[in-house]
Amino acid sequence: AALITGETGTGKELLARAIHELSPRRQKSFIRVNCAALPMGLVESELFGHERGAFTGADQRRLGRFELANGGTLFLDEIGEMPLEAQAKLLRVLEDGEVDRVGSTQSIPVDVRIIAATNADLVAAISSGRFRPDLFYRLHVFPIVIPPLRDRPEDIPLLARHFLEHFRLKLKRPRQDFSARSMDRLVRYTWPGNVRELQNVIERAVILARSSTIEIDDQFLTLPSAPTEAEATDNLQELERQHILQLLDRTQWRIYGRNGAAAQLGLNPSTLRSRLKKLGLQRPAHLSST
Repeated sequence: AALITGETGTGKELLARAIHELSPRRQKSFIRVNCAALPMGLVESELFGHERGAFTGADQRRLGRFELANGGTLFLDEIGEMPLEAQAKLLRVLEDGEVDRVGSTQSIPVDVRIIAATNADLVAAISSGRFRPDLFYRLHVFPIVIPPLRDRPEDIPLLARHFLEHFRLKLKRPRQDFSARSMDRLVRYTWPGNVRELQNVIERAVILARSSTIEIDDQFLTLPSAPTEAEATDNLQELERQHILQLLDRTQWRIYGRNGAAAQLGLNPSTLRSRLKKLGLQRPAHLSST
């Protein structure tokens, strides 16, 4: 088993797939499981499969991810999010090399390479009782730490050209390459989103490219800025204005009374009138004062 650790977006799945493709198991399946997305109550069924009638809704036999990956690689992404009960069953499979489908009394031998990945601190998770230490040591046979992309700028040209070729072929574009200026920008950028952000930037650049030279300018690498306090206030006022205006339209600008706009907004009528003045809302001329 191998355990890949690193920040979000550093390319843990990319590395896991590369390990699979460069191994004798490459002719068999590479099955990915997002442990954080496994449905509660169905973790065993997803991983180990189930027999028909094993539980309500199990109207047919289903193979689990271990059997689907038999002979190949099972990639357990976000392993730190796996429930403790499932961790115990996973440990038994790793030790025995067999799975038990839910609802079955027969063990099925499986030959699967396990690659697990996480961006969490599993040592801290062990200390807090959220991760089993015996499973950690079983997975930690071959630990791999992927540093963030900002700490390995020498990898950026290789990765950028890999993604360029991938998206160029996908979009059926002629051969393309980066300008020297663009590659320099890519190498100098800090990549807070790591490899995933680089992949997204290259995809966008290929889509927008109009020549064989890929240009990367500031619009590709600038993080969206948070609104200023003044902008946030303006946005809130506009939302409030639209909400009040819609309600006034529904009540035909009736402000007073049980069904009036003030009552529906939970405001005193004089308070609502003050808000209308501040927001620049005026009663339409064809409606009488109410």
